[in-house]
Order: sequence, then structure tokens, then C-alpha cells
Amino acid sequence: MRLVQQLALELAANEPPSFANFVAGRNAEAVARLIAASRGESGETVVMLWGPPGSGRTHLLRATVAAVAGRPAQYWAEPRAVDDEPPGPASLVAVDDVDRSDLVAQGTLFTLFNRLQASGGQLIVAAECPPGRLPLRDDLRTRLGWGLAYELHPLSDAEKPQALVRYAEGRGFRLGADVIEYLLAHGRRDMTSLVATLGALDRYSLAGKRPVTVPLLRQWLAEREGSR
Repeated sequence: MRLVQQLALELAANEPPSFANFVAGRNAEAVARLIAASRGESGETVVMLWGPPGSGRTHLLRATVAAVAGRPAQYWAEPRAVDDEPPGPASLVAVDDVDRSDLVAQGTLFTLFNRLQASGGQLIVAAECPPGRLPLRDDLRTRLGWGLAYELHPLSDAEKPQALVRYAEGRGFRLGADVIEYLLAHGRRDMTSLVATLGALDRYSLAGKRPVTVPLLRQWLAEREGSR
């Protein structure tokens, strides 16, 4: 039992953000563009993601950086922390919440954009509003608007069950309607939390060699709560 509880502790941890554990829904085009950017197959200097909280902006920025191979890549969680010197030639730099940039951060982002453009690098940014409404100085707002911009759409409650089924199929297990109903009724309903729960539950079911069912879900939740 002690080993099982230890496994529950480890399995409860969220998976690192990746393209594989992001349910795209209506955001498939944006995801495809970011995958291309991570592979160095996009000619755009800047790509912008915008949408409300819970739409997956941060997840996709971190997933893009994590997918880069063979060249420098860096993620900044806030504009004030940004270093205007790219980490290397042809770098990919991702910056979250650019709409919250103060004047100093705006100057840093302006310099960073120019350096990335000159070196063949890429800037991936995220905000709550579209480029034309960014509360930034004109020259920076104009440059961020030169590239591609994608509005991210959170999945509606009606779309979530089928999206969860597709995610489970991608991981190789069957997800029953009763499990989905239980998850939506008893847990957080945002897709980040739902996908993280399914990923952990899948690993837990594999460790115990049992299918994903409501009783297994209840057991996993009880053990997770008991370990806190």
C-alpha cells in the first residue's frame, strides 16, 4: 500500500506542457504553425497568440520552446524579466503576457525583436487582446503586428467530452462516458486540469494494470487526497 501511495504522489504531478498533451479543438491551425516554428520551418519573425485566460496561451508557448531542437530557445513568463539579447543565432524566444509590459519592458521587447529579425530568429508572444489593441508604444505594437496572429478559443463544455475521448484515444486507452461525467462533475473543468488528470490517471492505471474506470478514478483521487 505504501508503494501505491508513493506512486500516486508521483503520478499526480502535471505533465510538462507539450503539443501532445494540448487538445487543439478550434486551435488546430495555430498549433500547426507553432509546430512549424519549433522546427524552424516558419519564415515569420513573430507569431502572436491571443485569447482569454484558460485558452492555452502559456501552455503553447512552453510547448513550442520545449519542442525546439538544435538551436537556442527560451521562455519568459513575464515581459519585465526578458533579456533583450537572444540566447544564440537563429534563436526562438517566447514571451508571455506582452500586454502587461511597462515602458522599460517595451523597450527591451523592441530591441529583442530587431535582434531576432537580424539573426533569423523568431519571437512567439502571447496576450489577452489582438495586436491592434495592445497597450504598447506604437513602434512595438506595429512590429508585433507584422507577423501572424491567432485567436485561441477555449473549448466549450459541449466540446470537452469528445475532445477528452480523442485525447484518451491518442494515449491508447478507452475513456467511458461515465468517467468523463464524473470528471466534469467533481473536478476543475478547464482543459489543462482535465488533461493533466487524464494523463496521471492513465499512468496510474498502467501501474496497477487496471482499466480507466470510475472506481479507479475514485481510488486515485482518494489516495492523492490522503497523501496531502
